[in-house]
Amino acid sequence: MPELAISAEKVAFIIEKAREFDVKEAASDPDSGSNAADDDEIDVLEDTNSDPVAAELSGFIQALNEDEQLDLVTLMWLGRGDGDVEEWDDLRGRAIEARAEFKAPRREAVRYLLGEPMLGDLLADGMDELGIDWTDERTTPVS
Repeated sequence: MPELAISAEKVAFIIEKAREFDVKEAASDPDSGSNAADDDEIDVLEDTNSDPVAAELSGFIQALNEDEQLDLVTLMWLGRGDGDVEEWDDLRGRAIEARAEFKAPRREAVRYLLGEPMLGDLLADGMDELGIDWTDERTTPVS
């Protein structure tokens, strides 16, 4: 069983935030600016350029060290079914090779991860494949 460089607590936080990010939808309220209570609070689910969830998630992932980011990509691939637990080292090696091709590794890793639909579910599935219970972890960021 691989030993992760990233804590289950950090992964749990990312899963929670990624799931919040995934439920965003395109602008659907053309009269935004009216009273939110009268509009059934639908604006909160709109995906905007100033989305605080995306900014928080992006900043959190970008602040991770290289090994933590590599584990996140590998976990996502594991959860997506690109390999199984026995192939962890091979999957992680592929993540290292992919990272080497990035011009700005931290920023591009964030863009890659956030561009994956259902990121939170894929990370959760990857943790489940490894047999790591992340559901009992606090979901507040930890240094």
